[in-house]
Amino acid sequence: MTTRMITLIGLILVAAFSRLIPHPWNFTAVGAIALFGGSFVPSKKLSLVLPLAALFVSDLVLGLHNTIGYVYFAFTLNVIIGWGLRENRTAVKVTSYALFSSSLFFLISNFGVWMSGQMYPMTLQGLVSCYVAAIPFFDNQIYGDLFFSAVLFGGYEYMRKVLPQWTFNTQA
Repeated sequence: MTTRMITLIGLILVAAFSRLIPHPWNFTAVGAIALFGGSFVPSKKLSLVLPLAALFVSDLVLGLHNTIGYVYFAFTLNVIIGWGLRENRTAVKVTSYALFSSSLFFLISNFGVWMSGQMYPMTLQGLVSCYVAAIPFFDNQIYGDLFFSAVLFGGYEYMRKVLPQWTFNTQA
């Protein structure tokens, strides 16, 4: 296993661990893990497996829930969005992708909450109520995705520059 892969796996696992320590609601590294894995893990297949495995392990500790299919679907889409960062990773592009992936995750995961039929009526008004009720959590999700994207992408670039003896090929 290359130094690059060990570094990538380590960063993903550390970020996934952030879900297990006390934190404000939805201020986690989940979205950043998806973008980072999609962007840096060389194999597209492995870029899906590693972040999903990290998410699953942390879910085993936190507990599984009835909207998990929607969450994993949104997470998978966010890894695929990260593939768009493989060739050109600027701060502006990473930021815009993080904001887009946060929004997509918000829409899909809360649609899953509504579809569970346990909290909101299965009407258009119920769907709107579900999204409105989730807005306070969306702020923290955005802040978490932006913060952890900066930590992961910035940390990786910092390590690549500080440790030139390691072979950090950033092109996927």
